[in-house]
Amino acid sequence: MTSMPTRIDADLFEAAQSAGAVMSRSATQQINYWARIGREFESARGVNQRDIAAVLAGRRRYDGLGALEQAVVRAEWDERITEAREGLNLAAEFEAAGETWVEADAAGRTVTRSSAPKARRKTPKKAVASASTSTR
Repeated sequence: MTSMPTRIDADLFEAAQSAGAVMSRSATQQINYWARIGREFESARGVNQRDIAAVLAGRRRYDGLGALEQAVVRAEWDERITEAREGLNLAAEFEAAGETWVEADAAGRTVTRSSAPKARRKTPKKAVASASTSTR
């Protein structure tokens, strides 16, 4: 069997490592297993690829599909949502628009972010004592 190099998402690889460990497979073997299942699933009788494509294109209702077709559509939607989410950089968009936004930090605390430049604090000028103003 020949292997071909390919890139996969880190979360998919981690999931394959976890699932593979339970099934006594390497991550690569688990991914290949999942790929074969997906190939068979999509080519199985009773799965109408035209109907799936019509739903994905918005020309047909999801509820009109059978359970197998709905599963394929959900998997495709999940993939599209993941790709769209990974392509987002909302912080950069908000900064470019001059907006303020709220997000959670690593500890889950609410943090307000602002694209407005922080106001510079004026440092007070040092009082200079002169001999003429001093009292004796």
